[in-house]
Amino acid sequence: MSGFERTVRTGPRLRLSADTILADALLSELVSPGPVLWVVSAWISNVDVLDNTLGAFSAVLGDEQVSRYRLADVLARIARAGSRVRVVTRPTPHNQLFVDQVRTIVGTAADLTVVFDPVEHEKTVCGRDWMISGSMNFTASGIGTNEESVRYVVDDAEVAQARLDFAARWGEGR
Repeated sequence: MSGFERTVRTGPRLRLSADTILADALLSELVSPGPVLWVVSAWISNVDVLDNTLGAFSAVLGDEQVSRYRLADVLARIARAGSRVRVVTRPTPHNQLFVDQVRTIVGTAADLTVVFDPVEHEKTVCGRDWMISGSMNFTASGIGTNEESVRYVVDDAEVAQARLDFAARWGEGR
């Protein structure tokens, strides 16, 4: 698939947030996991990313539990579904908290790699054939309250190039 792109500016004045775009993209990765999912963010938190309190995603999530799902939970599910999950973030105590949470949930049964890069500042999550990038960190403020510019792209060639760039910068095996 190729050729879809949308830039959304979010924030309280615009009454827009990026949470639904992120939720839809992550759900697509749960339905059809790609070979690798990259999550690149200077700041990252275990934020709510899927609201299943009404049971709308129960068929995809395979749970009888109806609740909200946090980023660490969804990344763990994607990793357990067979995708290699690569998280790149800065080496700060704030980010270490998220890394510890996601590693605890994933355990050793899935392929999750974390790379700490002290100069990393990009904000991108990149799946099979889609990518979300822009100014938004994967934190509560970034997703919900800050004014951000978020670009959502569905394009095989552009996304494949991004994955190649990430692998060249941070390595597939690290």
